[in-house]
Amino acid sequence: MTSVAGWTTASTPGAFPPLPRAVAQSFYRRMRAVAPAAVGAIERDRTGDPEQRFPDTACGRLVGSLDDAGLRALGMWTHHWCMRFYDDDTTVGRRLIRELAARPGLGWTADEVRWMLRESASAGPAAADRFTLPRAAAGQLPPADRPALGLWPDVEVPRQRRPDQSG
Repeated sequence: MTSVAGWTTASTPGAFPPLPRAVAQSFYRRMRAVAPAAVGAIERDRTGDPEQRFPDTACGRLVGSLDDAGLRALGMWTHHWCMRFYDDDTTVGRRLIRELAARPGLGWTADEVRWMLRESASAGPAAADRFTLPRAAAGQLPPADRPALGLWPDVEVPRQRRPDQSG
């Protein structure tokens, strides 16, 4: 496995302008706060039943315990982890990303979306789900803050649930 993410990815030129170091560091601080719980939940779910309803999984319980800012940090951490170590062992992480992508109104910021897009572009085409979460998050941004459509590959975005549907 090779690392395609991290500070180098967040700060190098490319299709998406680099983020200021303080912004990128604030993202890493937030992700480090949720990482221990995320690792534990993912590890428990790897040994569980893959057909189990998401709310009944360890990841589902973790998602249910977080506010919107925590969910964004969890999404960014899971996205970061899946982009760094994309292999057959990320099934649980990719499910978590799809579940988070289907949640409306998490309050994503343009910088968070841009950070995920840089990670996704660096991961390359082997990571098939690499644009799932950033694309869904971008759809929640005001139109003026959304990345240009020409920068997006063709990917399927999970349908977002109505706010009255939890879990």
